[in-house]
Amino acid sequence: MPIDESLEFKPVHIAVLTISDSRGIEDDRSGDTLVDLLTGAGHILADRAIIKDEKSLIVSRLHNWIDNPEVDVVITTGGTGVTGRDVTPEALHMLDGKDIPGFGELFRWLSYQTIGTSTIQSRACAVVARGTYIFALPGSTGAVKDAWNGILSTQLDSRHKPCNFVDLIPRLTE
Repeated sequence: MPIDESLEFKPVHIAVLTISDSRGIEDDRSGDTLVDLLTGAGHILADRAIIKDEKSLIVSRLHNWIDNPEVDVVITTGGTGVTGRDVTPEALHMLDGKDIPGFGELFRWLSYQTIGTSTIQSRACAVVARGTYIFALPGSTGAVKDAWNGILSTQLDSRHKPCNFVDLIPRLTE
């Protein structure tokens, strides 16, 4: 996956949402990891929040960020498992956006390299809703690193060729 160093890097504004019934800002390791990775890559942290694993809360927060022109991308962590409280994918589908099925498929393939068949318990997914990309990751720091290092670091880099998500941002609402 080549990065064309002759091109200008275009930072994107990324909001980070941790979905957890038990974590607070003081012990949000996956959220901290995401912030470190995205800012270390040169992107801008647009906002950050932690909310309970409740569909209505997730949808409300996502609508606020989708409607904010200062947010290009939202990355969520948590709530993608198979237990009764894990409702992040269902919340994303309530946004009536376009699914990006390849994201979840590739994430699980990458995750398999790390955690083996346990990756089938992940329902990581992505959508684009009203011009904003939303990526839903599992709540572990390992999953966050797998997704960032294996997918998002290049797809959110405007210099990545042959194509990337950044170049499509102006056309997402056509």
